[in-house]
Amino acid sequence: MTVVFSNPLPIPVLGFCAYSGTGKTTLLKQLIPELNQRGIRLAVIKHAHHNFDVDIPGKDSYEMRKAGARQVLVASHVRWALMTEDPVENDPQLQHLLSQIEADKVDIVLVEGFKKLALPKIELHRAAHNKPLIHVHDDNIVAIACCDETQVPDTLTRLDLNNINQIADFVQHYQQNWQAPQVSLPINFDNQALSEQPESEYGISVSQGISKVLNQVKPINQTELVDLIDIENRVLAHDIISEINVPQQTNSAMDGYAFAFDSVNNSPLKIVGEVLAGHHYPNILQQGEAVRIMTGATLPQGADTIQARELAEESNQTVSLLEPNYIIKGQHVRLAGEDIAQGEVALSAGTRLGSAELGLMASLGFNRLPIFKRPVVAVFSTGDEVSQPGEELKPNCIFDANRYTILSMAKKLGCQVIDLGIIDDNEQTLTSTLRDAASRADVVISSGGVSVGNADYIKMALANVGSTHFWRINMRPGRPLAVGNINQSLFFGLPGNPVAVMVSFMQFVQPAIRKLAGETHWQPQFIPAIAAQPLRSKTGRTEFLRGIYHIANDGQIHVSTTGAQGSGMLSSMVNANCLIVIGEETATIPKGDRVFIQPFADLL
Repeated sequence: MTVVFSNPLPIPVLGFCAYSGTGKTTLLKQLIPELNQRGIRLAVIKHAHHNFDVDIPGKDSYEMRKAGARQVLVASHVRWALMTEDPVENDPQLQHLLSQIEADKVDIVLVEGFKKLALPKIELHRAAHNKPLIHVHDDNIVAIACCDETQVPDTLTRLDLNNINQIADFVQHYQQNWQAPQVSLPINFDNQALSEQPESEYGISVSQGISKVLNQVKPINQTELVDLIDIENRVLAHDIISEINVPQQTNSAMDGYAFAFDSVNNSPLKIVGEVLAGHHYPNILQQGEAVRIMTGATLPQGADTIQARELAEESNQTVSLLEPNYIIKGQHVRLAGEDIAQGEVALSAGTRLGSAELGLMASLGFNRLPIFKRPVVAVFSTGDEVSQPGEELKPNCIFDANRYTILSMAKKLGCQVIDLGIIDDNEQTLTSTLRDAASRADVVISSGGVSVGNADYIKMALANVGSTHFWRINMRPGRPLAVGNINQSLFFGLPGNPVAVMVSFMQFVQPAIRKLAGETHWQPQFIPAIAAQPLRSKTGRTEFLRGIYHIANDGQIHVSTTGAQGSGMLSSMVNANCLIVIGEETATIPKGDRVFIQPFADLL
């Protein structure tokens, strides 16, 4: 069985494997300088089978390590080395070793040894050694470098073991044509084709459910002009064209000295003036001249380069440019219109306006913007078992939590909300409530009464006033979901359990409201994280676990669950800052493997 190599780096990894004595190290000592001459930056990981030292007895680093320091980092202006004591029972983990590589400084990682591990490898083979071929039992072999006597199958590339240039050509081609594997997100969002797939006996997938929901949403097209000061989390109705350049004039990016680049070799330069922000130098700067200039000040005519103040020395109305060989033409200069040019689209229609967007609009001189009408959302709870918070809790009943979480999430999406309270389990009352809500709101949301076999009256009431689909979603928590229309309004019937309500709102109601409000190109945010504990799910359904993520000492995001995951445990949502999303094709995620999280920041 082929084991797929999971590369944690954004660069390719290529191994060299062979039996002892074949010449792996000799080959790499010849290959590395050849690849360096071709401009390929290399990192090498070598597997050693025995205890070894890389520092010398008597040296400080050796003595401190032997004294008990688990890690010793030695550094100079030439190189640095980190020695780590990390005893393990078997071979070291290649994934862990690869994560130590500074991937931004190399183009490919070459691995010597680790012949039993799943990673792309070039096998080295000499027929005279009478050793078996590794590729027979390893589907990760991509080429064989061998002598003439070795038999190589047609499916593998044959390389001459003694031809370093040929092997270098193969490695270079591998590096240049390598592509990082595409990331498979746990939820396939907004794929319209999914909605056409039939519901199985177990229900529909989360992706299918989202697609079916979005297919029923028609964006609001009514607009209004709103003062900038009154816009809060609203959606822009039309493209905004900039009437000015940003920045308006070519200016300085820092405090320093402005001059013509051709004057660098004439240093020291004569200082002929000073330009402050909001002012300008009235003359044309000549060769051999410079002006003091402040951040944001307009660049004088004749100048095209700025040297930072700390890299210049001023004396007797002249300035000497330090490190002239490192001065680049145009450095520290912000060109007029380089951020936004006059006539360009500054913000596109469908953009949700937050603090940064409003600041940008103000910087362009706009005080009013065309905005889509705010969606109106009506919310109520059903059930004789639900009591209003603040009132006496009736026997065998619970306080209504769902309505408040739904109202809060709708407000955060910029909606106007209508609180309809708790509606009794009565077909006539529910029918009247639904009809009234649909006449006043774009979206009507209820919680409870949508499970299969429930004795509630919501289904009968919905049949009286609209067209509604009841779906079983292959997810946990939140299996039952009702979606439909009451006249021109969109209806959502969410589950009854508090956590299921919040998860269902995030996955189905949120994208619907965003589309309804005119927001285009929105996608839910899935961020890769490292599982701090083993995680379990069930294939065929999407699991949403409440999680707590943080940035660990290794600079990566790690996540763990909040503990017990009961769908009625609202405390698990309070303690969490994300959902851990396990896709329907995954049953287990071992500790240390990658998992996707959905942060609460957008909504909760």
